Amino acid sequence: MIPTPIDVSDEVLDDLRRRLKATKWPRDDGNDDGFYGVRRTRLQPLVEYWADGFDWRAAERAINAYDHYRVDVGGVPVHFMHKPGVGPNPIPLILSHGWPWTFWHWSKVIDPLADPASYGGDPADAFDVIVPSLPGFGFSTPSRADMNFWKIADVWHELMTGVLGHPKYAAAGCDVGALVTGQLGHKYADELYGIHIGSALKLDFFNGDRGWDLSGGKPIPPGLPPEIHARILELEHRFASHLAVHVLDPSTLGFGLADSPAGMLAWILERWQKWAESDKTFTDDDLLTHATIYWAGNAIDTSIRTYANNNRYPWTPSHDRTPAIEAPTGITFVGHEDPPGVHTPEERVQNFLASDRAPWYNHVNITAHPRGGHFIPWEVPTEWTTDLRRTFRDLR
Repeated sequence: MIPTPIDVSDEVLDDLRRRLKATKWPRDDGNDDGFYGVRRTRLQPLVEYWADGFDWRAAERAINAYDHYRVDVGGVPVHFMHKPGVGPNPIPLILSHGWPWTFWHWSKVIDPLADPASYGGDPADAFDVIVPSLPGFGFSTPSRADMNFWKIADVWHELMTGVLGHPKYAAAGCDVGALVTGQLGHKYADELYGIHIGSALKLDFFNGDRGWDLSGGKPIPPGLPPEIHARILELEHRFASHLAVHVLDPSTLGFGLADSPAGMLAWILERWQKWAESDKTFTDDDLLTHATIYWAGNAIDTSIRTYANNNRYPWTPSHDRTPAIEAPTGITFVGHEDPPGVHTPEERVQNFLASDRAPWYNHVNITAHPRGGHFIPWEVPTEWTTDLRRTFRDLR
């Protein structure tokens, strides 16, 4: 394989700036509190900076500090970033991101995982780190029209064992990437050291007639304490709109977002703002780096369609053994995503162990943190790195 640095053409960047400067702005009256979604007073200055001021080439240089490769895996184009491990026996580790993530959301943990000694750690904990763009995301485009999380797991296994030649490897992921990683731990457990995930959903999460409905069509029970009622609404409002539209009408949305970079930025900015613990999680340059990756790869439509395909092509088990995910599993939970009624890390762990999700996993290391939001390795990179190392320390 020959390293292929990221190099977005001047033509793509010039077209992006032209479109940004031609944005037709709605009035957005009465939205000072953000009740109706992203505020124009937040979005317009960001769009103007994206058009005139943001330095993509500086971001590109930072990204190209790592080796990048583009390979064909069974007809699926895959881009991945690689950082060789520095230690006596680095084990291969594939990191799977989510939506609206990019491969660059792993950038804060790659070096500490690959070279722990340079960060005060034990070189025996080193990993050989492989960070792909999910098919249909970032620079892994164009992708197959039917791609979903369990099909991505098959692509990843072929990438790691067939293309890269690793007879055994480790896997980690968050968001959609946690489902990809869980499927690896289900179908390919014998060829994995283990997995580490940033959530612990059941692999049939998207199955069924209402795979777009977090509530499953159930009303909120009456008589709940006000705090619990409010937390249920907060969490459902945080995730419901994108989940429903992505599952039910991804292409309809995609036409608008693929044509308008301001519209694309608004749609994913809403998620970055609400899902992160703090609005200071991302600088403007951070936001626009990730947004440019989506735009340059023409990936917004195909990344969104993954949700619909998770429902259209339901997950089916590869075996009937229990736990379904036999690979040893570490889990990191964060405070911003605590369920209703949970207030401490200890309560979060117990809440999971008492849930119907716990029996799905061969969990060997569960850690909850009081802080941190949905973008775990970006928001709490030190905690994530520590948790992941602990998971694999006895599995090497």
